[in-house]
Amino acid sequence: MTWVKICGITNLQDAMTAVDAGADALGFVFYEKSPRYVTPEAVHDIVQRLPKSVEKIGVFVEQSLDEMGQIAETTGLTGIQLHVKFPHTQCATLDSRTTKYMVLRASNLLDAKGRFTSLPWYLDVKKSIGAVFLDAGSEALPGGTGRTFDWASAVGPVRLLRQDFRIVVAGGLTRTNVREAMRILKPWGVDVSTGVEAQPGKKDPKKVRDFIAAVRNADQEV
Repeated sequence: MTWVKICGITNLQDAMTAVDAGADALGFVFYEKSPRYVTPEAVHDIVQRLPKSVEKIGVFVEQSLDEMGQIAETTGLTGIQLHVKFPHTQCATLDSRTTKYMVLRASNLLDAKGRFTSLPWYLDVKKSIGAVFLDAGSEALPGGTGRTFDWASAVGPVRLLRQDFRIVVAGGLTRTNVREAMRILKPWGVDVSTGVEAQPGKKDPKKVRDFIAAVRNADQEV
């Protein structure tokens, strides 16, 4: 079964909608420039109401290790999703009780000639990273763009990365295209935010249910 994360949760109602629909994980964005930003205090209150079986993942952009660790501890997060520039080897120093997820821009996987980029952190982080997220973010907007990346061009790099990491596809997924993304890239998981929203920061219950149903239907086909 494909792991499904519903990201950009800002309130308890949306969190429970995703849980009831069968989400494996919920994402809470601690990036203040995001329209989906939520405070640690609000996340703490939401997390206390969620079942233990659901992963609670904090999404961080350029925060310090100390800040991420403190927020994870005070809110009850079970995972940390990293958009960072500091050496990824430092990820291992975060609390061992939280799973670390690293986000890569898909455009960084290939060089100008379409060849797989040799990433310097590749071997150093294998033991401390639970999964690698591939997204279509940019310098200005690390995630939540609502845009897909070129899945076909990423097949080769993903095949290599999959030898050492679980792969999660993110960026522009919807109920209508997630099956194709799964067919092409065969990921361990999928991550959606914009594609199940009524507006930034507010989920559409039907879109949430339809997205997860589409993933489960694709699982049956595989």
